[in-house]
Amino acid sequence: MDWTVIGFILVGFIAQMIDGSLGMAYGVSANSFLLNLGILPATASASVHLSEVITTAISGYSHWKLGNVVRQRLIRLAVPGVLGGVLGAYILTHLNGEVIKPYISAYLLLMGGQIVLRAIRNTPHHEKESRLAFLGFIGGLMDAIGGGGWGPIVTTTMIARGNEPRKVIGTVNLSEFFVTFAQAVTFVALLKELRWDLVLGLAAGGVLAAPLGARLVQVVKPRVMMAMVGLLIIGLSLNTILQSIF
Repeated sequence: MDWTVIGFILVGFIAQMIDGSLGMAYGVSANSFLLNLGILPATASASVHLSEVITTAISGYSHWKLGNVVRQRLIRLAVPGVLGGVLGAYILTHLNGEVIKPYISAYLLLMGGQIVLRAIRNTPHHEKESRLAFLGFIGGLMDAIGGGGWGPIVTTTMIARGNEPRKVIGTVNLSEFFVTFAQAVTFVALLKELRWDLVLGLAAGGVLAAPLGARLVQVVKPRVMMAMVGLLIIGLSLNTILQSIF
């Protein structure tokens, strides 16, 4: 087996361990690693979302069966999320990968900072249903362009506004399947070449890590894990930005 493929499996494994323990940040984590490995933004984002289609489908269905999904909010998030995701994928595939890489890393840097802040404090606000559509659109748009961010943007915002975490995670997880599927289809249609070794490596790593994520929750406190993940993403993003500058 090519060591590059082993590296992709390792990235998928680590990202899924993070996602399994926090319920988010698979895309942000995986994309941060891939950009550091020299993968262009469009290829990285496409590979991440293709590998996520199956996992988001399984996760979303499980939450639906367990009653963790609020149907009205699902529609309000998924429809604009799909529109934002398709638009983001279209924009990303029409930009110069090397030029946009530091900007994507800057976005991921902000996401890492947001995750750290969520770990430090939680300031609830009253939910405004009218803003869910806008939140879904922005989440889908930035998720496609940045290769991840649906969970950090949508989940953390809704929980911070005082919503029940179980219902938020379930609803956001199921809506993520529709957004991820739309992004994946768009990337396949627009990209001339896809790195299927990268897609399969990420998927294989994710499958290996899936049963272990729940166990990690029992060992490490969620807030500690969030802080560690946020700092890791910040470090990776800063490294990519510095490489682009120098």
